[in-house]
Amino acid sequence: MEFNSSQQIVFVLHGLNVTQTNKHIYFSLTLILYLFTIFVNLIVIVTIFLEKMLHDPMYLFLCNLCINGIYGASAFYPKILYDLLFDSHVITYPGCMTQILVIYSFAFCEFTSLTVMAYDRYVAICKPLQYHSIMTTRKVWTLLLLTWLFSWLESSIGMGLTARLPLCGVNIDKLYCSNWAVVKLSCVDTTLNNLYGFILTFSHVSQTILILISYMNIIKASLHSRVQRKKFMQTCLPHLITLTNFTISLTFDVIYARYGSNTSLLALRNIMAVEFLVVPPLVNPIIYGMKLTQIRNRLMQMFNRKVAALI
Repeated sequence: MEFNSSQQIVFVLHGLNVTQTNKHIYFSLTLILYLFTIFVNLIVIVTIFLEKMLHDPMYLFLCNLCINGIYGASAFYPKILYDLLFDSHVITYPGCMTQILVIYSFAFCEFTSLTVMAYDRYVAICKPLQYHSIMTTRKVWTLLLLTWLFSWLESSIGMGLTARLPLCGVNIDKLYCSNWAVVKLSCVDTTLNNLYGFILTFSHVSQTILILISYMNIIKASLHSRVQRKKFMQTCLPHLITLTNFTISLTFDVIYARYGSNTSLLALRNIMAVEFLVVPPLVNPIIYGMKLTQIRNRLMQMFNRKVAALI
């Protein structure tokens, strides 16, 4: 059956399979996870905002990463919480397109932000004397603006290519709307969508290569100086952990969405599908908060002041 208008389409999400008995347990755990994700990201954002010493480019880029984490988590958690609470497994066509736009712009922004952060660390360690002349305030804000504009542009083009397709089905075998899941429901040829997918893949693989080149130069520079090695361990290691975590999570989702089997365990499919939406936004601020000395010290000062005020 081909749908003549997008307004009549209501997608059915088949990712949830919980009984009435444990539905409220899943809802409670998911709500706690969402609130904790927002909390840890907000702590880092507020700490950087309040502490003038943390208004350096590296911390501003980290702040942007945490804002994007909240943005991405908020594209996924509210809908899944609603489905768990009201036993609803449907989403309208406009709602599905909006969720696709936000989730994919989050993923693209995350990857581009990590690329910009790698460039910042390269300049800081390989060209320390020129750092402040290269990473000016204007350049930092320009990079942040371009990161978001580039991400929204990539997502909007992809969503536009998907929105033009006539659909012959409404069943999506995931917990949320994804671009490829909707494309697979198309009644017509999707070569253009596949081509754009390969262009995006090439673009972000190129970013990965730039990051690797940056870190090869950073490691070379760090080998010659104890100070640079210390700076590498304090500021670059969290970035590498974050990059590896996000890349693996996103790669799992992309590969599984295109080549995974629908006959595999539902729990495994769900884990593979939501890992990049759940793990990076939660883990990133914790990794940076523990590893970056200035953020950790500032958090301890704020905590001690609150304790002292209560006493």
